[in-house]
Amino acid sequence: MSLERFINQAVSSWMSEEGPDSDIVLSSRIRLARNFENFTFPTLFSHEEAQAIIKKMEDILQESNFTKFGQMELLKIDEIQPLQKRVLVEKHLISPNLAEDSPYGAVLLTENEEVSIMINEEDHIRIQCLFPGLQLTEALEAANEVDDWLESHIHFGFDEKHGYLTSCPTNVGTGLRASVMMHLPGLILTQQINRIIPAINQLGLVVRGIYGEGSEALGNIFQISNQITLGKSEEDICRDLKGVVSQLISQERSAREALRKTSNIQLEDRVFRSYGVLSNCRIIETKEAAKCLSDVRLGIDMGYIDHLPKNILNELMILTQPGFLQQYAGGHLRANERDIRRAALIRERLKMEHDKR
Repeated sequence: MSLERFINQAVSSWMSEEGPDSDIVLSSRIRLARNFENFTFPTLFSHEEAQAIIKKMEDILQESNFTKFGQMELLKIDEIQPLQKRVLVEKHLISPNLAEDSPYGAVLLTENEEVSIMINEEDHIRIQCLFPGLQLTEALEAANEVDDWLESHIHFGFDEKHGYLTSCPTNVGTGLRASVMMHLPGLILTQQINRIIPAINQLGLVVRGIYGEGSEALGNIFQISNQITLGKSEEDICRDLKGVVSQLISQERSAREALRKTSNIQLEDRVFRSYGVLSNCRIIETKEAAKCLSDVRLGIDMGYIDHLPKNILNELMILTQPGFLQQYAGGHLRANERDIRRAALIRERLKMEHDKR
């Protein structure tokens, strides 16, 4: 399969499209946790209950005509190959927990992959909407539409005082997790990030790496999300997060301009050294690739590089993950083989853009 065809088939809309403030905000995600009324939570439910939940979701899909976000397909986790599951995790469409630890799991996916509904993960249902750029309000509206559709067929566990009931107490209330993925190289290079993160945490938000809890901030990419779900409305949670994100955008842009004024030639040198590595390397590990891709994306945003698309960081950060590399290769690869394949894929992708000029 050619790389261009592979990319067209593999890249989700949040990776390939631009949204508001997409020079810094890569994506916005809304996740709603819901549970069936009178069913045991997934941590303790029986095989029969798990199967009944999947059957109900299959029936809803077949009986109703909800096509607002395109056709949906239900995939059962135990029928998906390990490599395919890994790719779904790398695309942020399912969680590692669903892929690895949920024998009764499933996922409903829309054609453009903006909407995914995880079934029998930590909660019976987790609705996720993923949009490019800073689009928290739009993602929330989409998630609420999906939620309303499901709620017209399912009685969710709900308490008048506490709100939606969830497996983990930290999700009780709205059941909402709102998160924004941001590229913050300016704040890293100016060493401001270490004072900013504690301040964000004090506001009831949390800062994580590219794949959420426990992951590294590869390529200067951070996820900012809410911690509090009880006592606030969904709109308040998104408004507060958007306010903090807007401040971070402003600080990141100021940091980039400061770098241009004080270290312009050094920054330009860094960008083109990284571009040279990506264009010519024959072996490259994940961390080095992420660092170089971050530098190149910064160079694009600041005008040093004008022949590459802005979404190339989103795209290549995903396509160079182990699952995608092995899918493109057509089978299992050892670590050193992945490093060789990663270098080749990046070179070929950059050459595709060069040949368009």
